[in-house]
Amino acid sequence: MKSKGIVVAKGVSKINASYTMVVVISLLFIGTIMMMQSAQAANSPTVGSLAPEFDLLDQNGKRQRLSDYRGKWLVLYFYPKDDTPGCTTEACNFRDDYFRIRALGGVVMGVSLDDVGSHKAFSEKYHLPFSLLADDKKQLAQAYHVLRGFGPVTYSSRQTFIIGPQGKIAKHYETVRPRQHATEIINDLKKFIAAKAKSSF
Repeated sequence: MKSKGIVVAKGVSKINASYTMVVVISLLFIGTIMMMQSAQAANSPTVGSLAPEFDLLDQNGKRQRLSDYRGKWLVLYFYPKDDTPGCTTEACNFRDDYFRIRALGGVVMGVSLDDVGSHKAFSEKYHLPFSLLADDKKQLAQAYHVLRGFGPVTYSSRQTFIIGPQGKIAKHYETVRPRQHATEIINDLKKFIAAKAKSSF
C-alpha cells in the first residue's frame, strides 16, 4: 500500500509540474503578443504626420488611392474580418450615418485583410454605400501598424484614422466601440470643421 501511495504521489507531482509548465509557457506567449502589439501601436502614424499612401482595389474592383481624396476628410477604419458580429455592427452604423458624414465633407472607407470577393459579398449583404479596401497582401495594415496576430493567423486591429484634407492624420482611434463609433466620428468631424481656419490638417 505504501509503494502504491508513493507512485500516486509521484504521478500527481508530475501532473502538477506539467500544468505549471503549460501555465508558464502560456503566460510567456501572451506576454510576447502584448509586447509586439505595444510596439506596433507605438509606431502608428501620429497626429499631424502625413498619412501613408495606399493604392488598393475596393469591393467593386475599383482602384482607390489616398491622393484621390485630398480636400476631403477621409475616415479610414480598419477592422478584423468581414461578416463577423462586431465588424458587421460597425459597418452598419457607418452605413446608417453615411449621409451625415458625407454632409460634413467626409468619406468612409473600411479596410481588412479580406479579398475583393469577400468584400463584395459583405457589402451587398448589408447594402454598404462606401468602399471596402482589399488589403489581402497586408501592405496597408503594416503601413499603419495595425497588423495583429501570431504566426499564420493575422488580422487588422479595429482602429480608425481620420485623415484631413491636406493628407495628414487628424485623429487616431486606438480603441473603437463598434456601436458608438460612427456617432463619435461625426462629433469629431464637426469639431475639426469648426476649427478649420486654425487647423494645419
